[in-house]
Amino acid sequence: MRKLSFYIAKTIAGAIFVVLLVIVGLDTLFSLIDEFTDLKNGYTAKDAFLYVLTSIPGRLFEFVPFSSLIGCLIGLGLLAGTSELVVMRAAGISVLRITGLVLRPVLLLVLLGILIGEFIAPITDQIAESNRAVARGEEQVFESDSGLWHRDGNEFMHFNAVQPNGKIFGLNRYVYNDAGDLVRTSHAELAIYADKHWVEEDVEEKTFFEDHIETTNYHSRAWDTRVSPQLLNVLVLPEDSLSIRDLYTFATFRQSQGLPARKYWLTFWEKVLQPFATISLVLIAVSFIFGPLRQVTTGFRVFTGVMVGVAFKTSQTILGPSSLVFGFSPLIAVAIPILICATAGVWVLSRYR
Repeated sequence: MRKLSFYIAKTIAGAIFVVLLVIVGLDTLFSLIDEFTDLKNGYTAKDAFLYVLTSIPGRLFEFVPFSSLIGCLIGLGLLAGTSELVVMRAAGISVLRITGLVLRPVLLLVLLGILIGEFIAPITDQIAESNRAVARGEEQVFESDSGLWHRDGNEFMHFNAVQPNGKIFGLNRYVYNDAGDLVRTSHAELAIYADKHWVEEDVEEKTFFEDHIETTNYHSRAWDTRVSPQLLNVLVLPEDSLSIRDLYTFATFRQSQGLPARKYWLTFWEKVLQPFATISLVLIAVSFIFGPLRQVTTGFRVFTGVMVGVAFKTSQTILGPSSLVFGFSPLIAVAIPILICATAGVWVLSRYR
């Protein structure tokens, strides 16, 4: 049984790895082409290539469920095509046992995906975004098509690029009085966090009076603010690039401040339940092989898997925003497609014991 377990795991893992490599490769290629159409200023083809390359860990995490579905269909299809599944069944190995053997390599892949999504992808995504912003030379806030806005009391701040090591490129600050009048603006080329405080470098500050404007330049100066590098690491990325821990922390923080947080909870539950989504899709794949796709071609199996994956993703895409519009729990929106797939897979497998 140990040899059989290893053989099935090797076949399934190999198929999933190939599918994941192909899907991520195609997605990376299309993203690279898209970046090449947006070259400007100092943003060269080399910078675009490094940006896409750095964002690969996030793509790996995103495509784990879909790759598991297609990979299991191909791997089990190969075993079915050579009648090895028939031999296993004739030897008295139950469908439940075979399903368990198939899930072993999938669970290892799920664990690897969680580790990438929690500890690698958030860092690489932030590096990719900040390096792209710096390469594009987005130094002036009104010329920047990216970056981050943040408010602290009467002060509004814009960060063109933020790196995870406590470094800000292009810091623009706007200070208003209680009447809503702009009283001071400043632009710093660089801000560095060291010894528990920020230091701005190459600063130009403008102070607005009723009859004139005064401009002052600083080589460097201290910046006292409650904005920490940890907060910026969360704010600077879109919610789908954040780790589960950061999503929970930031969603809870926004709720405590009376700010909208439902989209962060939606992404939080999508990432928390991704392992269950992967397992439910694998159950669908196994049920298809023992059921309606037992004697069809590999191409048709791949086509069917793509259709199921697209339907699954589309249902999540529809239900997720619907939960934000109609006010029902994001957990329910994420869980419904998973429960439907798991129930359908278990029901079909129960007919082929």
